[in-house]
Parts: sequence; C-alpha cells; structure tokens
Amino acid sequence: MITQVTKGIKISVQTSFEGTFFKNYKMHFAFGYNITIENQSKDSVQLTSRHWDIYDALNEMEALDGEGVIGKKPVIKPGESHTYSSGCLLASPIGAMKGYYNMVNFSSTEKFRVYIPTFKFSAPFALN
Repeated sequence: MITQVTKGIKISVQTSFEGTFFKNYKMHFAFGYNITIENQSKDSVQLTSRHWDIYDALNEMEALDGEGVIGKKPVIKPGESHTYSSGCLLASPIGAMKGYYNMVNFSSTEKFRVYIPTFKFSAPFALN
C-alpha cells in the first residue's frame, strides 16, 4: 500500500491487476485501485474535484480532471475516512498514476490540494 499525508489528509492506495481483454482489435490491460482518504486534521473538509496524470509505458501521459470522485463530493469529518474503488485501462502491462484532490476546509473556507502519491500498475506476467 502507498500512503502520503498532505495538511492532515492521508491518502492510501492499493492497486490490483484485473485482467486483459481485446477492444477495437487491441489488447488492453485493466487495473483497479482502492483509495482511502482519511481526515487526520481537526477540521471537516470536502473533496470538490480531482486531477490525474496517467502514465502508460506505450503511450503519452494523459491528464484527466473531473468533479469529485465516482460522482460524489464527500465531506470528511475529523477522524473519519472515505474509501472508493475505480479503475484504469492501459495499452501496456506497466503504468502508473499520480494526482491531487482539490479540497475545501470548512472551518477556514481555505481551498487546498491534497497530493495523491504515485502508484504503479504492473501485470504479474510483466515482472521478472
């Protein structure tokens, strides 16, 4: 598991290889990831949007921005956490993702970024 803390918000990431399949006559590699956002600060925060940099060994880096996570903009109180699962399709068996969440502190109304550490994807058969 990969973890990182920014301004009292701990991000933990666990990845998994989900399998391969053909789409548009090309092989694709499916990876899953579970992310837990834990509020270790003394203030309630809300996740408002996200930014991802997706790295595929066979393609250019792709940047994605969007509202919330999986359709939600969770409010996370001190000592609580929010966990969600998502996935990524790559053209190669090796890749990585990193990014950040834009958040708002409810006490100070401060907007801030919480960084998501780089996490790697690798199909089991791609390793030595």
